[in-house]
Amino acid sequence: MVDIVYHIGNHLYLNITNQCPCRCDFCIRGNGESVGSADNLWFEKEPALQEMIEAFDSTDLSGYTEIIFCGYGEPIVRLEELKAFSKHIRTKTDLPIRINTNGLGDLIHGRKVAQELKGVVDAVSISLNAANAQNYQKICHSEYGECSYEAMLQFTRDCLQVLDDVTMTVVDFIEPDEIEQCRKIAEEIGAKFRVRHWAQ
Repeated sequence: MVDIVYHIGNHLYLNITNQCPCRCDFCIRGNGESVGSADNLWFEKEPALQEMIEAFDSTDLSGYTEIIFCGYGEPIVRLEELKAFSKHIRTKTDLPIRINTNGLGDLIHGRKVAQELKGVVDAVSISLNAANAQNYQKICHSEYGECSYEAMLQFTRDCLQVLDDVTMTVVDFIEPDEIEQCRKIAEEIGAKFRVRHWAQ
């Protein structure tokens, strides 16, 4: 049985896809089948929207402080399902909803998608991961190449136009001086900044 819903502490996570255009060197997917309360996050077949809804509806929401779209793939790959799922969630709870994303939604869908997140999520966390396009591609291995970096930065700027809570993140997999360069990039764009711990 593959987990669609799992938790880490008081955060409830939604795993809706295993598809991702990146193969980041530090990705937690390389550590095994699961994280947090999940037993297995690898789908043999991507879940249908109704399966997502049924998994969510069977979950006791008491004790959770946030719902996060983040599993073993890039949630925005399944943008239409994400929007419909979020709409359903809003009918069940007032808990804030966040999406963790690599910020490549515009490249994935061939259009600007940040505007479509308005009302769908309350917050977005975007993986910055490097201080320039060359370093980004070296560690993230995006199928779109070095143009991914500027696309991710522009997606962040677009999100800031429609959402109040936008954070750029890096993993402490990179050197401290580059982390500080990334902090400055986030500040210049106007986003919050957070350093995530590399789970080796």
